Amino acid sequence: MAINRLFHYFLLTHLAVWTLIPSITNHNLPLDTIEALAWGSNLDWGFNKHPPLSALAVEIFYQIFGPQDWAYYLLSQLFVITAFYFVFKLSKEILNTEKHALLSVLLLEGIYFYNFTTPEFNVNICMLPFWAMTGYYAYKCLKDNLAKDYIILGIVAALGFLSKYLFIYLLIGVKIFYIFYVRKNNFKINYIIPGIIFLLILTPHLIWLTENNYITITYGLKRTGEIKSYLDHIILPLTFVGKQIGILVPFFIMLFILTKSFKTNFFFKDQNFLYLLSITIIPIFFILLTSAIMGAKIRTMWMTPFYLFLGTLLIYLFQNNINFNNLKAFNYTFLFLFLLSPFLYGYISISQTNKRTDFQGKENLKIFKKTLSIYNYFKDYKKIISISGNEWIAGNLCYQLTPRPKCIVIAGADRIRFNVLLKNNDIKFGSLNNNLFNK
Repeated sequence: MAINRLFHYFLLTHLAVWTLIPSITNHNLPLDTIEALAWGSNLDWGFNKHPPLSALAVEIFYQIFGPQDWAYYLLSQLFVITAFYFVFKLSKEILNTEKHALLSVLLLEGIYFYNFTTPEFNVNICMLPFWAMTGYYAYKCLKDNLAKDYIILGIVAALGFLSKYLFIYLLIGVKIFYIFYVRKNNFKINYIIPGIIFLLILTPHLIWLTENNYITITYGLKRTGEIKSYLDHIILPLTFVGKQIGILVPFFIMLFILTKSFKTNFFFKDQNFLYLLSITIIPIFFILLTSAIMGAKIRTMWMTPFYLFLGTLLIYLFQNNINFNNLKAFNYTFLFLFLLSPFLYGYISISQTNKRTDFQGKENLKIFKKTLSIYNYFKDYKKIISISGNEWIAGNLCYQLTPRPKCIVIAGADRIRFNVLLKNNDIKFGSLNNNLFNK
């Protein structure tokens, strides 16, 4: 009970700190959140960059809270702590002790993907709870063979894929383990349930994707960059590995403090160990392999969900070497990192004035309304039914306006265009140059 209570205190503290700090120090929502809100104002089964779930999530919060910045920081942290919760649940299943399960989650605070970068709700954050839930329910399905677990697995796997296509790397890891498991055990009819549900939920998006010339896949491939040299097949994967090692340094410092030694006896017949490898190491290996084969640049933030079960895997490997005499040193290190990250975030947010989050969205709304008055639109600005333009300026205007018009994102647009519905149901068109607005 004490461990469970401590874990819930940790979740609530994380939620409160990382909702409060950006709410106080930021003047404007980050780019990816504004972009998701722009998509949410004009919901579809997909968008030019990503599948629809991140847009749906912010749209639900917009319908509840409206243009309140703190609500979207809260949304982001709800996704993060939900992921922590299911990592904790899986860790309890595999590690058999709540103390070790708690440590496997606390270690994640040493990875900046789960603190410093979390205020910006985007597709990477959107994947987190579904990544953790897929890992948990895929394990529960094999352990308990309950139909409800297979149904939930199909749902959360589909929602994860509808967050971002990179979710496929986790599904590959799970699938590899299931193939191994079925070869060792008898096939059960329940195994096909998640796949059926997954495809049923994905069908509308797949139809949209076909009708839109696979635009999201094209965008993803462009983001990896063009191959400039054959050396890219070597240099880019090595650069990727170097960055990941750098990111994980605080995590490994905490692990080093916690363990007496790194000697371990593991067996490839140990199914718990193989399962953790499948949902942790195999997805990382395949994304590294993708970089090597395609000469693709793997962007750092894409790795956000990939390390969720890393703490569980390493605690499982070294659980017999956990040195509880060093628990005080571990706690101090954890608290230092836990407090350092929001302090740095707040300091950077306040001291640097050229960030997206310093954008004066409300001031630009005043400029917009004032400019409309010159063109005799002022009396009708509440009748604006749509604004089109780049995701940043048009997205911010749509977010700030009440009632909110639909936002039609046009990448790289140098003007915003708007449609006003007049009393006689005619539509009045107008456009303004982006240079009118404060950048």
